[in-house]
Amino acid sequence: MSSVSIIRRKKQNKDGTYPIAIRIIKDRFPSIITIGKIALEHWDDDKKEVKKSHPNHQRLNNLFRKKLAEATDNALDIETKKPEATAKAIRQKIKPKAGVSFFAQAEEYLKVKKATNYNIYMSERPRIKHFREFLNGQDLVFSDLTVGLLQRFETWLKTVYKPKGKKKKRLNDTSVANHFVTIRSVFAFARDQAGVDEKLTPFGKKGFKIVFPETTKIGLSRTEVIALENVELVDPRYEHARKLWLFLFYFAGMRASDAFRLKWPDFQDGRLYYTMGKNKKTGSLKVPDEAARILKYYEQFKENKNDLVFPELKGVDLSDQFVTKRTIGFKISAIDKFLQEHVAPAAGIEKKLTLHIARHTFATLAGGTVDIQKLQKLYRHSDVKTTINYQQNFIHEDADEALDAVLSKTKAQSVKPV
Repeated sequence: MSSVSIIRRKKQNKDGTYPIAIRIIKDRFPSIITIGKIALEHWDDDKKEVKKSHPNHQRLNNLFRKKLAEATDNALDIETKKPEATAKAIRQKIKPKAGVSFFAQAEEYLKVKKATNYNIYMSERPRIKHFREFLNGQDLVFSDLTVGLLQRFETWLKTVYKPKGKKKKRLNDTSVANHFVTIRSVFAFARDQAGVDEKLTPFGKKGFKIVFPETTKIGLSRTEVIALENVELVDPRYEHARKLWLFLFYFAGMRASDAFRLKWPDFQDGRLYYTMGKNKKTGSLKVPDEAARILKYYEQFKENKNDLVFPELKGVDLSDQFVTKRTIGFKISAIDKFLQEHVAPAAGIEKKLTLHIARHTFATLAGGTVDIQKLQKLYRHSDVKTTINYQQNFIHEDADEALDAVLSKTKAQSVKPV
């Protein structure tokens, strides 16, 4: 009889994690099926499971156990029918070949994302649904995933598909491009987990090109920020949205997801100490007087010395990353709606107003006035190139000077005014 177990492979992946695999041994010959990956510090080799230190240990362990149970059942079924089957033969029966269906792998891919990253799961699930809708519910193998098919899907997204329950008639170009990023991710998952041949990829140098349009990032002007600071709002929900936006702005465009996690002990001796969730960069900032006044307001709601500053995540198990990210997504959507539909009109602001616009606003006002290395520290970027590329969206002085120079020459040579 064969033995089936979960192991951590010894060869490290390029991203620093280690493959988690199902090992099948028959007649002392092993065969391996990779089912996931994990950082070494989060894996217990003795218990063959994810440690509690991982924020999604329960979901990942359930996922690995389910795959182990499925592999064990399949191995027993194969051996019952063919006792002479080798470990390799059992593996080939359990692990699909290159002709495995796209949507079967897409479902497995979504299960992993649901267990590890709620935000990605929620954004990619409807994209896969749209691809299935385009195919009229039919499945396909990866060899059918051709450049021509993707081109037809792109045309369908731009001309036929209409978002349900939304005012806009068509998807924008960024949303269309993200559909193909999802398809590419499913292919990469199937390549790593189900042995789909890399040669079948419809992407690459000679394949389908995913093109993202250039976007314009626009923040508020200083006058509009002052209007937000001075507007009076009666509804406490709208007032909370206003205060939160300003708080993010005063801390160099802090991300809302980081602000929601802030606790009172993070503020010591007039400084804020926190770790950015996106890249785990730690640092400290002085608390501006304007932010101190907002903190003073929320201090009346403090229930204990380790309480969260803002109410969005109170009562949420922060060790459960899935639930935490899902709650953050819901809360940001609700606050953005308050900002756009109520706060902005009350302040006389016609531009788009969301929590993330606080980051664009800080960058707009900092453009051309603050040294790039100082901005890197404020933004907590790991690489100064990221800061340079980001800040270029908000620095217009050079282009403005060039425009004035050309027009001034034209004006000087003009005989009569336009």
